[in-house]
Amino acid sequence: MLNADISRYLHVSESTVRYWLERYEITGNVEIIQKPGRNRSTTEKQDMVIRSMVAQHPTESTGQIAARLSNKAHWITQKQYELLCVKPSEAKLAHLYYLPETHKPGTPIRPIVSGLKHPTIKISTYLDQLLRPLFNKIGSKTTTTSGFEVMKQVYEWSTTNLRKETLLCTIDVVDLEYSLECPFKNVLGRNVLHFFVLSCIFIYCYLDLYTMIPQTEGVLAIKKMLDYLELKQIDGLKIETIIRLSRFVMRNNYFLYEGQYYHQIRGGAMGSPLTLTIANCYMFFFERNIVKQIRNAGGLYLRYIDDMFIIINWPERHLNKQIDQWNTLDSNIQLKAQAGQSINFLDIYIENINADLFTKVYHKPSYEPYYLPFNSVHPLHMKKNIPFAMFLRAIRYCSTFKAFLDEREDLRMALLLNKYPGNFIDNQFNRVLKKCNITQSLTSNNCNTIRKNIIYNIIKEEKIPTDHYRTMFIHFTYCLNIQTLPTKFHTLWNKYFSESPINEIIPVIGTRNVQNLQKQLVKKK
Repeated sequence: MLNADISRYLHVSESTVRYWLERYEITGNVEIIQKPGRNRSTTEKQDMVIRSMVAQHPTESTGQIAARLSNKAHWITQKQYELLCVKPSEAKLAHLYYLPETHKPGTPIRPIVSGLKHPTIKISTYLDQLLRPLFNKIGSKTTTTSGFEVMKQVYEWSTTNLRKETLLCTIDVVDLEYSLECPFKNVLGRNVLHFFVLSCIFIYCYLDLYTMIPQTEGVLAIKKMLDYLELKQIDGLKIETIIRLSRFVMRNNYFLYEGQYYHQIRGGAMGSPLTLTIANCYMFFFERNIVKQIRNAGGLYLRYIDDMFIIINWPERHLNKQIDQWNTLDSNIQLKAQAGQSINFLDIYIENINADLFTKVYHKPSYEPYYLPFNSVHPLHMKKNIPFAMFLRAIRYCSTFKAFLDEREDLRMALLLNKYPGNFIDNQFNRVLKKCNITQSLTSNNCNTIRKNIIYNIIKEEKIPTDHYRTMFIHFTYCLNIQTLPTKFHTLWNKYFSESPINEIIPVIGTRNVQNLQKQLVKKK
């Protein structure tokens, strides 16, 4: 749509349209165009049209902002400019696809914006590498990344605080209800407004934490974190530069859907690396008062992205009252709680049975016993790690010997179903015990003692420092026909180079996985 077309459509002069576009490019906000006495619906219509104009050329602003930062303000170095800048010939617009949430009632769909070559992907990745370690630092006491971390903290808390009346509670950041009604029905045929219709559908299908957080507030959460850490610059970048780049990434999420171009105007793209860090920062400052209340009451609070876990000695009525109050803290965040004597959180089932904590592995209703088939074209070490990790989880999570036996047998049957040999499965179970320095078989008498040791025992493979001047790495795409290649290679190497100076070089043979269908679908439209 040309400026003249918009001028006629909105009944304003072309110079006014140009002014609005300039303001939008600088601030990302056009609400300043509203004049006293003007109807708000008219202003909203103007806002939407201007945003859609920017969406017509999604790659234009990438070079403009990089040049402005580098050449005019000198806010980034030439090296950073080259790192962040995307050549138009290399850029590809993101595309939208959906994943069904089969474990949820009604099977809602989760929209994923895949943008591996999106014009802002380099900036997003770079900022995420700078900011995520900072968030991990401030959020280490309230956030979790795995069920094992939850299990360890719950086990420690329960040894001294668990009572008969102790409540277990999980809280979800729930979907907000949006209507498909919009004030632009009379112009839905215009291409420049198609993105607004999709935005409504996008939110209606599945509105999670990533899309709930307004873009401005999300960027402000990054600013709060940097102020909280009292940082003036990171990796040579001033804080103002980081904020400007973050805002640029959040406000320039464009994607392709059914041949049309769209612009996300709320939240961040789930496929963008920076989005998770922004969501975590936003939740960190939202939950601070909640965490303070829980800790003052002697409870335990943990969060995994938008799922919260609380274990506390409060009456259920009091807990529900507090949750109602927490729902008034932020209009963008609505909480839905489930509390009682038993809950599921991540992959753990937890139950308070008369002040005795019972835990086991939790499988979602949609769970199916399918793992990487043993006859698949993958290196052997990958197949070993599957039963190893599953057995280790079973020992850590299952608080009774019976629960462990049930989980082990279910796992064994699933692995046999996927063509894993019985002796192979047994060897991996024994490897778990060996790695944890367990020299005796598990029984009902020693299960709790062994489990306690394994919960506190962090299994780490000893890393041998690599001398890159004396090591040569050779990679090949793995297939069954050449699975003996590494052994034969080393045999021939020793045969022909044993007395040669080149024998001082250590060859290390590595494998690449076959480009299967899943990888092809993820990386391409």
